[in-house]
Amino acid sequence: MKIAFIGTHGVGKTTLCFDLASRLKRLDLSVDIVKEVARSCPLPINQDTTVEAQAWILHSQIAEEIAAGTRYEAVICDRSVLDNYAYMVARVGRRREYDAIVREWVRTYDGLFKVPVLQEPSFDGTRDLSRAFQLEIDDVLDRLIDTFKVPCHRFDPEERHGWIDDVLRAVHLPLEPPQIDLFTPGR
Repeated sequence: MKIAFIGTHGVGKTTLCFDLASRLKRLDLSVDIVKEVARSCPLPINQDTTVEAQAWILHSQIAEEIAAGTRYEAVICDRSVLDNYAYMVARVGRRREYDAIVREWVRTYDGLFKVPVLQEPSFDGTRDLSRAFQLEIDDVLDRLIDTFKVPCHRFDPEERHGWIDDVLRAVHLPLEPPQIDLFTPGR
């Protein structure tokens, strides 16, 4: 099973990844998180990104997902190829060769969950702090979701406390681990 939290920067995807991983571990699944690969990109990112930087990020994302999928039952992705592609599209436009890769790879996710923008990005050493850029990427991502007709669950901004339950329901997993009844009469 492969699940990705998608959205612009600074919306809480990383926190959701760790929250979901914790819940999946309690369901006795082996879990890995594919962390945001852009943070290790040796080329400029954010508003200064290039085709080469985004190509590095896209291919690294795919490689990390493949590797994790060979070792774990559940893979949680802090971004997907789709939102990584949104950064390329925002800066240099769509590219036919990457449209094809993204369109095909996005089908490999068992669930994509779009995290809404609730606040401005905060400083973390890598993240761009421009609210306008944050909203631009969110808009580009929404357009790509529509253009590629990507099945995507959109979180209700008013129901943040229930987002992880929403994920578990969407992928048909129990909300709580099964419990052994130690107090069954007659035992």
